[in-house]
Amino acid sequence: MNPLTLQRLSVRFRLPRGVLVRAVSDASLQLRPGRVLALVGESGCGKSVLASALLGLLPGNAETRGRALLADGTDLLDAPESDLAGRVRGREIGLVPQSASTHLTPVRTARSQLAETVGALRGPSGADELAERAGLDPADLDRYPHELSGGMAQRVALALALAGDPRIVLADEPTTGLDRPLVHRTVDLLAEVAGEDRAVLLITHDLAAARRVATDIAVMYASRIVEAGPADEVLAEPWHPYTAGLLAALPEGGFEPIPGHPPALTELDRIEEEWGCVFCQRCPDRPGFAPCNGDPELVEHGERRVAAHSPC
Repeated sequence: MNPLTLQRLSVRFRLPRGVLVRAVSDASLQLRPGRVLALVGESGCGKSVLASALLGLLPGNAETRGRALLADGTDLLDAPESDLAGRVRGREIGLVPQSASTHLTPVRTARSQLAETVGALRGPSGADELAERAGLDPADLDRYPHELSGGMAQRVALALALAGDPRIVLADEPTTGLDRPLVHRTVDLLAEVAGEDRAVLLITHDLAAARRVATDIAVMYASRIVEAGPADEVLAEPWHPYTAGLLAALPEGGFEPIPGHPPALTELDRIEEEWGCVFCQRCPDRPGFAPCNGDPELVEHGERRVAAHSPC
């Protein structure tokens, strides 16, 4: 059974004066053991909000709907905080956070923080073993966070995420601020973690990093998943113009940026009503930027899914 299944997960934030932010809309995904699912898209599209929803870390003005089911049937969206804190975070789902060094306590060594986490989750020993599994020299655990390089801090974060032996590892923009060699090492470590029969969700705006290790990919734009499927198929032959645009913006794609900017998440309902597809206004092939009358619902084609849109 899959460790985690998302069924039409949606997140809204209610702001003063009746303003509604549509952060995630009807996201359906499956995390499978031994595989890396990369959730990619431009910054601000809702990827990190989705991660926070899975861990019960949304602010009080958030409204959720849909389901996020663990293998035992637990719905993470309805689970009480006592259950999330006592059984889910760290034990079922390990988190590798963005900007790992800022999540470490600055006045304590990496060893003391890792040992405390290991002790709380599974017993009094194993810090050195975890460090080695995360690709870190155990001697580096005696450093304080400011003495760690970005790559070392990211390895400490991965060791912390593995401390409770979780079935799911959620990596939220784990390569932010790292140079390319460190990006490669970080995502390679996540692929090794998946090789231990864990399910890995890699949330990233770095399509090159996703291409390197992902077995499956989901492309998110303006709160919605617009394309998903096996990574090698989607990246070799994208079906949605947004996915094609992301690939064209890479160096090997010719550095052709997608024109315009993503829409404000407060305007998505109006845009979909007027244009049919929230990407229409940026699609470079739309004659006169006319509405395409697309449908945001994903259409299944074997293992692949894509949001219906008129051919450009």
